[in-house]
Amino acid sequence: MKCLVHSLARCFKAALCVAMLLQLGSCCQAQPPAAEVGAPLRTGAEHLLEIINHPTESTADIVQALRSTHGGVAVVANQTSIVGSTHLVDTLLACGVNVTKIFCPEHGFRGTAEAGATVANSVDPTTGLPIISLYGNNKKPTPKQMKDLDLVVFDLQDVGCRFYTYLSTLHYVMEACAEQGTQLIVLDRPNPNGHYIDGPVLDTTTCRSFVGLHPVPVVYGMTIGEYALMLNGEHWYAASLPTANLIVVDMQGYRRDSIGYHLPVAPSPNLRNAHAVALYPSLCLFEGTRCGVGRGTDFPFEWVTLDGDTLDLRQEPARSAFSLKYLMAMYGRAPKGRFFLANNFFDRLAGTTELRRQIEAGMSEDEIRATWQPALDHFGTIRKRYLIY
Repeated sequence: MKCLVHSLARCFKAALCVAMLLQLGSCCQAQPPAAEVGAPLRTGAEHLLEIINHPTESTADIVQALRSTHGGVAVVANQTSIVGSTHLVDTLLACGVNVTKIFCPEHGFRGTAEAGATVANSVDPTTGLPIISLYGNNKKPTPKQMKDLDLVVFDLQDVGCRFYTYLSTLHYVMEACAEQGTQLIVLDRPNPNGHYIDGPVLDTTTCRSFVGLHPVPVVYGMTIGEYALMLNGEHWYAASLPTANLIVVDMQGYRRDSIGYHLPVAPSPNLRNAHAVALYPSLCLFEGTRCGVGRGTDFPFEWVTLDGDTLDLRQEPARSAFSLKYLMAMYGRAPKGRFFLANNFFDRLAGTTELRRQIEAGMSEDEIRATWQPALDHFGTIRKRYLIY
C-alpha cells in the first residue's frame, strides 16, 4: 500500500502540489482584529508547500533536507496538521517526499483519545504508513524508531500553555534527533494565547513532569516554532547531547497581538472552541483538585463543578489573561481540606509547590502574583532572544 502511495505521489506530484497551493488563498486563514487589514495568515505548513513549489536560494537548505534523504522522513502530526484542507502527510507524499512513518502525540493521530488515555501504535488506513505513539510508555522515539530516518518534520497545533503536553513531545523528539544526528524541521503555527506571558514559572527541581519540563510560566507567549528555538538555544534537554540540527519554517502574515484567531481544527477533544482555549490556562489547574471542568459534557473547559456547586463560565467573556479568580472562588466554597487532590498533581500543573500553600494561607491574588514577578522578568529576558514575530 505504501509503495502504491509513493508511486501515485510521483505520478501526480506536479498537479497535486499546484492544486494544494491554489487552496491556500481561501483555507486556514486567521481572523484578524477589526483594526487590522493585511495579508492572510499562512502557517508554517502552508509556507513549506510554497517553498517546495518555488524554492529560492534562501530556502535551498529546506528543500535539500526534504529531497536528499537516503533513509526516510517521519512526520510528528495529528488532526491539526493540515495544509489548507489537506493533511500534511498527504501533502508531503503528493510532493514526492519519502514519508516512511508517523509519530503521534497525546490524543492520537486523529485527536480523538481522551486526556491521559493510552494511545496505541497503529497503521494509517489511507496511506498504509505505521503510526508510532509518543504517549504512554514510549514518550520519546527510540533509537530503533529513529535509525532509518534522515529527517523529522514536526507540525502540531499548540495552545500556549505549559501543561499542554505537545511541548513535552517536542522536547523528546528534539532530544531523539540530537542523539541520532537527525535533521528536525518544525512548522510554525499560531498561538491563540500568544499575546501575553503570565503565571508561576516551573520549578524544575520539584515539579518537573510530562505536564511541564521547562522553566517557563503557565502562559509563555511564544509560537511552537519560537519555543523550539528556545528549547534548542537554552539546551533544555540532556546536557550531554549536541545542539539539535533545527530548522523552523515560519508563518506569513502572523501578528502576536492578533487576539481572536480561531483554530480551524480543535487541537484536542476538550478544547472545542476559542472560548474554551482562552479559559484553558486558568481552568486546567482545577484538574489537580476535586472539581470537574466539564469533561464528558458539551461544554468542557467552560464551567467548573464541585459536589453540585457549579461555576458556569459559558456566558462570561473569555479573559485575555491567566487568572486565579475562578480557582480561588471555588476554593472558598469547598469544605475545608476537601479541595486539592492528595497526589500532588496540582503542584505539577502549577509548576510550584508554593501556589497551593499560598491559597491555603489566604493570600490574595495580587499578593500571590507579586511572588511570581522576579521569575517572570527573568523568563521575559530569555524569551526575547527567540521571538520571530
